[in-house]
Amino acid sequence: MAAASASSASLLSSKPSPSSNLSWKNQLPLSSAFVAISLSRGNNRRCSPRLVVFAMDAKPTVLVAEKLGEAGVNLLKDFANVDCSYNLSPEELCTKISLCDALIVRSGTKVTREVFESSGGRLKVVGRAGVGIDNVDLAAATEHGCLVVNAPTANTVAAAEHGIALLAAMARNIAQADASVKTGKWQRNKYVGVSLVGKTLAVMGFGKVGSEVARRAKGLGMHVIAHDPYAPADRARAVGVDLVSFEEALARADFISLHMPLTPATSKILNDETFAKMKKGVRIVNVARGGVIDEDALVRALDAGIVAQAALDVFTVEPPSKDSKLVQHENVTVTPHLGASTMEAQEGVAIEVAEAVVGALKGELAATAVNAPMVPSEVLTELKPFVELAEKLGRLAVQLVSGGSGVKSVKVTYASARAPDDLDTRLLRAMITKGLIEPISSVFVNLVNADFTAKQRGLRITEERILLDGSPENPLELIQVQIANVESKFASAISESGEIKVEGRVKDGIPHLTKVGSFEVDVSLEGSIILCRQVDQPGMIGKVGSILGEENVNVSFMSVGRSAPRKHAVMAIGVDEQPSKESLKRIGEIPAVEEFVFLKL
Repeated sequence: MAAASASSASLLSSKPSPSSNLSWKNQLPLSSAFVAISLSRGNNRRCSPRLVVFAMDAKPTVLVAEKLGEAGVNLLKDFANVDCSYNLSPEELCTKISLCDALIVRSGTKVTREVFESSGGRLKVVGRAGVGIDNVDLAAATEHGCLVVNAPTANTVAAAEHGIALLAAMARNIAQADASVKTGKWQRNKYVGVSLVGKTLAVMGFGKVGSEVARRAKGLGMHVIAHDPYAPADRARAVGVDLVSFEEALARADFISLHMPLTPATSKILNDETFAKMKKGVRIVNVARGGVIDEDALVRALDAGIVAQAALDVFTVEPPSKDSKLVQHENVTVTPHLGASTMEAQEGVAIEVAEAVVGALKGELAATAVNAPMVPSEVLTELKPFVELAEKLGRLAVQLVSGGSGVKSVKVTYASARAPDDLDTRLLRAMITKGLIEPISSVFVNLVNADFTAKQRGLRITEERILLDGSPENPLELIQVQIANVESKFASAISESGEIKVEGRVKDGIPHLTKVGSFEVDVSLEGSIILCRQVDQPGMIGKVGSILGEENVNVSFMSVGRSAPRKHAVMAIGVDEQPSKESLKRIGEIPAVEEFVFLKL
């Protein structure tokens, strides 16, 4: 071991080369040029034909497939030829796309693999006028070298205002009273509401929209608490908001406003179990994503009086069925996904996506990119297993965090025999950031936006390189991820210096977890992992294996690291399937097991 150095260089400082695949240049279609044949004399004085192409119109072509605000269209026209063709069938879109360098859509157009294949490689950027990109095949876009950008910030205020509008309308029964009066009734006693002043609002997700809702709710005299694993406590305090755990937010709230993304971790996060932990008579607003609520469970909670009212702008399936019990429930106020539907927001989204598309066509890197640009194949080939290791270490580390303080400081250590100039860690750092952020966020993190995304969330990532003696044939010996100033769900993951620590290596091309806290383990990072801290005694492997075997959960790897014989040990178990809650409970009830945690990769 010879030296160690620290770095936190920005990914966004990289400049594309003139031949970058993000540029439309040198992709000039023949329809945009004048082609002529001229004759020239060679050294033998014979005339030979020569093809000459005179560029008549060097502008790229942008297809706008759904209605876009006029300001955005005008911005595009200053740089490109713009074809506004709406309501295209999938076949018509595939036919047109081969003549286009960029495509802009909203949520109604499906940009499928067939679209990218039909483009013949000419399509360089897809712009989504809005936040969600569920309608764009990101894998196909990346495979075809096409950048995908969105417009994540322009509708923030509109969504927050709609959330507050639903909050007030729900509390005062505005929609129900309006419908009643229009049928000729005058039922003042039936529609007595509740006041907002002095009530506790739990904002679930303290990002752009959530923080704006909190500011407005404070102005209405509400006490605001929030839950968000990544929100810095100082930013929340500046707004007058207390960050709390998920369970505390559920238990204390009179009103709950949802602003979390739809991810595997948040899918149906409000369900029968979580509703049972809420105050009786709680009121719920959702202007985020429909899938974060188990809609059948919400109907049961409404019927039982656990939830007094709900106001919903989004649904699991949109539009919901006409006979939906949830939509038709008398204590539910609904709107047809209007969160971003203000004239100002629509213009803002149009400008934001147009600027991103124009920048991408110029070959510039975009902070709103949601997929990775092309990386040289030789770099990917060499770093591929370490890229996978980096992301999975990030995912493991963040799942070990508990409490409401949020992740603020992450240190990444690389041990390598290569000199710093011979090891570019930008991609590895981006993948660690991806692993830390994506499990609880709708943001797609890549080489382009990793540092930008981390900075937005108050997440500081520093890097240290340990220079090893030996052959530099392999790019890395190990990667270590440490998260400081947080509590852990698994106390054994805390190192001697007080940080959550996980460490991994690549063995035979497969990423392995080799250290948790101070305990040495060796388990392949495939499927998912159960970590158990136990008293080191005979039969423990058999007991845990039997519980998993009874549920037909396949164990792929098992490793035990111990402090000393018959003392404490950490058992790392790789499983192919997710065990049931009952099975995990049974593992925790084994007398020698002191703590355990299930980590999903």
